[in-house]
Amino acid sequence: MTLNKDNKSSIIEQYKTHTTDTGSPEVQIALLSGRIGHLTEHFKVHVKDHHSRRGLMQLVNRRRRLLDYLKRKDLDRYRKIVSQLELRK
Repeated sequence: MTLNKDNKSSIIEQYKTHTTDTGSPEVQIALLSGRIGHLTEHFKVHVKDHHSRRGLMQLVNRRRRLLDYLKRKDLDRYRKIVSQLELRK
């Protein structure tokens, strides 16, 4: 349940902070959000897939930890990524 190469490269291109950036918190959060969205759609069809649901919870927790880290280090970058990904209503 991963993103294909084209989707992943477009997400990296959209959220990178400099030209060779692939590992900044913003990029990691955006990639995790893409995978979480993909799995959410998967569960609409496969309701009883509890093994993948555990993986989804791990992804959500990893994204939450990255967001907490970014909030501690740079509040402006945190607010920017949250608004871009529409994580808060």
